[in-house]
Amino acid sequence: MPRGASPRREREAKKLERKFKKEKRYKGREDEVAARIVNKQRAKAGETKSAHKPAHRTTARRKHRTRHSTRNTSRSRSAKK
Repeated sequence: MPRGASPRREREAKKLERKFKKEKRYKGREDEVAARIVNKQRAKAGETKSAHKPAHRTTARRKHRTRHSTRNTSRSRSAKK
């Protein structure tokens, strides 16, 4: 675990590591996978310097979809008149 990780995150990583060993998943690299999972959670929660930010594409798609759906409804209204 990175130095900046809280004791809670370190416990979580150890728990994941034990779980992976028990389930025989990620053989030989359980600690690496557990650390990656915890690091992703830390970034998403904003606990790191470079916190995870939603991709620009996702918001652009959402705006695009909204624009098209409103445009289609206005066309259907004008067609009915």
